[in-house]
Formats: sequence, C-alpha cells, structure tokens
Amino acid sequence: MESHEESEINGPHSMGTTIIGVTYNGGVVLGADSRTSTGIYVANRASDKITQLTDNVYLCRSGSAADSQTVSDYVRYFLHQHTIQLGQPATVKVAANLVRLLSYSNKNMLQTGMIIGGWDKYEGGKIYGVPLGGTLLELPFTIGGSGSTYLYGFFDQAWKEGMTQEEAEQLVMKAVSLAIARDGASGGVVRTVTINSEGVTRKYYPEDKLPRWHEELEPQNSLLDILSSSSPEPMVS
Repeated sequence: MESHEESEINGPHSMGTTIIGVTYNGGVVLGADSRTSTGIYVANRASDKITQLTDNVYLCRSGSAADSQTVSDYVRYFLHQHTIQLGQPATVKVAANLVRLLSYSNKNMLQTGMIIGGWDKYEGGKIYGVPLGGTLLELPFTIGGSGSTYLYGFFDQAWKEGMTQEEAEQLVMKAVSLAIARDGASGGVVRTVTINSEGVTRKYYPEDKLPRWHEELEPQNSLLDILSSSSPEPMVS
C-alpha cells in the first residue's frame, strides 16, 4: 500500500495557473502569474506563461506546460510560413483559428487551455479563448487556469467597456494578484503584455510590489523575520 508521500508523487498532478486577457479602447492586455507547479511541488516560480506567436499576437498558456508549449511552437511555425506566403503579418483571428484547429484535433490528448490576444490593422485589438476541448470564443475579456475560479465576481464588478490602457493594465495586475492570494497553485510575479497599434509593451510586477489582500501577510525573507518583528506582550493573570 502506498504511503501518503508516494501517493502525492505518483498520483495525478494538478497544474494550476492564472491567465487573463482584456480588451481596452485601443488594444489588449494579457496577464499571467509565474508559478509552474507539479502537484504539491513548485517546479518553477518565475516562468513566463505569455508566449509570442508573431510580432502582434501573443498567447497565454495554462494547464500542461508541455502541451501548451508544443501547441504554441507549431502555431508559431505555421504563422511564420503564412506571413512569408502573404507578405504581411497574420491577423489575430488567423492565429486563434490555428490554435483552435490544433487543440480540437488533439482534444483527447491535450490538457491545456489558452488565451490568444493581439492587434491587427483590420479588426484592432482582439481576445480569443480556447479552453479544454478546442472551442474558439471571441470575448471582450476572458480568464483561465485554476485561479480564474476566484475572479469571476471580481471581473463582473470591475470590467467595463472603453477602458484606457492604464485602467486595463491595473485591472489585470490586480486580478492576477487576487488569484495569487487565494489560489495555492498560482504565485510568483505578475507579467503583463500590452499590444496596440504602437507595438508591444511588457511589464513585470515583483511580488513585493503587488497589492495586499484581506488577511495576506507582507512578504518576509525568512521565518526569523516574522518572529523577530512580533514581540507579544507577556500574559498577566
């Protein structure tokens, strides 16, 4: 009979994350945490889950890292060939349909959900979601990964049409930090990618710069820092 430790190692591994895509008045903002987990273990605490497909289209990855990286590699290759043949950059819709085609054709083998976001001269900023199973959804905003379960109510209240770039970036950063606070499988730093007619801007928010949420402790260097900072008063009978 397996021990508790062996069952944790040999059992099915949860692959948690938080990914977000938001449209705003002029472009899109993609965001993600940086924790890659393998069951109870953190395999990488500073991974980059926002992958470039073309100069104007990026992909947020969730679920199995191997599956999502393989899909993004294939799509990047096909889009490169597409760009050479047409002599112009691929649209966001073309990139999203390629992701959908690969995901749906291999839906029995893949464990990954993805968000495609970008800007093109024909339709402007667009966000597409491709969840497990390969369905393609065009949405004004979408969230994915294990941390998304904590964010639906937050987005219902906070998202609005016609946001500015600054408002959209702050919304994505706050949402990912909230998921990190509540979801044990999400963590690390917050990365965002803003795509519009002027190009692409990447931003990085370290953990000590993220907003603190209810009952969240400030980051400490070690347990000794926590113990030394608290000096309880002696009990008096």
